[in-house]
Amino acid sequence: MGTLPDSPALVLNADFRPLSYFPLSLWPWQETIKAVFLDRVNIVSEYDREVHSPSFSMRIPSVIALKTYVPVPRRPALTRFNVFLRDRFSCQYCGDPFPAADLTFDHVVPRSRGGRTGWHNVVTACSGCNLTKGASLPHECGMYPRRNPSEPTNRQLQENGRRFPPNYLHESWRDYLYWDTVLEPS
Repeated sequence: MGTLPDSPALVLNADFRPLSYFPLSLWPWQETIKAVFLDRVNIVSEYDREVHSPSFSMRIPSVIALKTYVPVPRRPALTRFNVFLRDRFSCQYCGDPFPAADLTFDHVVPRSRGGRTGWHNVVTACSGCNLTKGASLPHECGMYPRRNPSEPTNRQLQENGRRFPPNYLHESWRDYLYWDTVLEPS
């Protein structure tokens, strides 16, 4: 049996989909208990562990659903993390996967050459490829992105996020993480 710090709750939106797949929407058990007492969430599933006060005991929720729907933004924010997620944490020049800490982003048309910071001009790059490309245009150095950069949809980012499961998955979460996955016919 794990300890209480190992008891996060999977947070679902009011439509029973996770708020986020990557990073997975998790709350620490303390925040979860507070939300239950403030009547902001419904408990969907519980751990076998309990928390106690002198006059009360409660099983720790493992899955909760918000009572109020949180709308998903129409367009994903252009962040370094979302660029990495769009490109599946792989360098768009050499194709190798890397941990996020070892990645940079590269302007396909360098800013020094009039390129802008936007979905259609920024790609994930490893440090080595980024240094090699430098301030060159793709045709000058022979380095072309493997996929043309484009603005992803929130759904595409969610799908890419599913490819990178967290280090810890409680069995009570599985049905809520993959219930809307399209099944392949057999």
